[in-house]
Amino acid sequence: MASTSSQPQSLTAQLAALSSHFSTVAPPALAASIASIVKNFSAATAIQPNTPFPAFTLPNAVGEPVSLASLLADGKPVLITFYRGSWCPYCNLALRSLSAHADAFAAKGVTLVAISPELSDGSLSLKEKAGLKFEVLSDGGNELARKLGLVWKLGDEVSEMMKGFGIDLEKSNGEGEGAWEVPVPANILVDGKGVVRKVWVNADYRERLEPEVMLGWVDEL
Repeated sequence: MASTSSQPQSLTAQLAALSSHFSTVAPPALAASIASIVKNFSAATAIQPNTPFPAFTLPNAVGEPVSLASLLADGKPVLITFYRGSWCPYCNLALRSLSAHADAFAAKGVTLVAISPELSDGSLSLKEKAGLKFEVLSDGGNELARKLGLVWKLGDEVSEMMKGFGIDLEKSNGEGEGAWEVPVPANILVDGKGVVRKVWVNADYRERLEPEVMLGWVDEL
């Protein structure tokens, strides 16, 4: 009997399956929260192509500083992914999918970096669990994400719901007024001179960009 092999599920298919599951178990507050951000967040306020990416220095998963200048030192492009945190299953799927394509990006000379507001000690556990093949940086207080126009504040009802599921952003992001703020998921391709060339931002965090599309971005440089 001839053996058959199945192709890996696309990221879009994995996300759709996850959304289908959550639609049966999630409380109404979650759906209302998604509808609110989709209605009120404008991607037009986020950083746009042909704009210099702001300089930054952020700690990686083991607390070592990583700067934009160091990432661009060899003049190669950098693909920066903003995600909400390791507590977000949609983010985990997206990061793992990106990691699965890390060799393809490396072959094109692209450096991958993922950024969230989580403290660096939390990022390490994410990196270990997911086996990611790129740096995971900590944007404390969403300072960089705020400069890029990506920050969204979660409402009180949503934060209380998350605490009920054991998710406390004051622990993972650090205490403070902005603890319950998260970046809108985004993928940003920065060329070797530090200029933004491509931007994908989607207020509906259940939707993410396929890595193959981002590989296509690189081919356009």
